Amino acid sequence: MSEFDGAAFVRFLRTFADRIHERRDELTRLDSAIGDADHGINLDRGFSAVRAKLDGLDATDLGATAKAVGMTLISTVGGASGPLYGTFFLRLATAFGDTQAADAQGLGTALRAGLEGVVQRGKAALDDKTMVDALGPAVDAYEAAAGDGISAALEAAATAAAVGRDRITPLVARKGRASYLGERAAGHQDPGATSTTILFESLRDAVAES
Repeated sequence: MSEFDGAAFVRFLRTFADRIHERRDELTRLDSAIGDADHGINLDRGFSAVRAKLDGLDATDLGATAKAVGMTLISTVGGASGPLYGTFFLRLATAFGDTQAADAQGLGTALRAGLEGVVQRGKAALDDKTMVDALGPAVDAYEAAAGDGISAALEAAATAAAVGRDRITPLVARKGRASYLGERAAGHQDPGATSTTILFESLRDAVAES
């Protein structure tokens, strides 16, 4: 794929919503060990709402689509995940603007903007054991491989997200409710890093279907 267009964006959103629904209980179980036991439930609620709105969206406008997703998530998802994922998509919207398609560099710019928004909103850094530990490496890997095209860059991003997710499992959390547990959080897989990995795997697979 040479460009990321509205059809690819909608395929990604449907795929991600479906996979979050399928893995809702897994994500909630992960969150029950170190958080509020609501990550899967909350994300499923939000992305089910997003999915319900897709047919009514003018998906040719990437920025408008991303903004609609972000606003829907902020209004329907509780806990920390709503504002964080909502901010991610709102930053994508700003980066995309009113364009109908993005090339590999343009998609990378949008993903970088999304990462920066999440970092700013959550005040998290690498090794804090949050979604940033999957999101940051994924965006870095995407940018490093962008010269090989969108598909190759998203493959690299999805792999890096999974590596980041697994790398922090032994760590003690420094942000979020998991940080209250101290050493007891070590050895538990982070739910936010897990859902972020699902996001990049969904994006990779949606682009591969084109």
